[in-house]
Amino acid sequence: MVSADILERLSATLVSRRDADPNVSYVAKLFHKGQEAILKKVGEESVEVIMAAKDGDKLHIVREVADLWFHTLVLLAHEGLSHEDVLAELARREGISGIDEKAARKGH
Repeated sequence: MVSADILERLSATLVSRRDADPNVSYVAKLFHKGQEAILKKVGEESVEVIMAAKDGDKLHIVREVADLWFHTLVLLAHEGLSHEDVLAELARREGISGIDEKAARKGH
């Protein structure tokens, strides 16, 4: 089994690339281009996940979800957040009905 520590390592790498040379780092290039470019990549990867799922190719689905997670982690890092913030939110929601949780968020 692959360890969830990969999220720690990946997050640390993303933060370290924030001020790296955009000519030598894809992540630095995304950070340099800013939020719009990052959001565009998240959107593109979301569509690619949907298309892979429609095709039914499990390996393709996994690869596209990995791309989506990666670009979502870039977005989090750009916003000064991390996977830990998302994990804390998931832990907060654990054991709460999805219907109840969504109703509690009305207006946010």
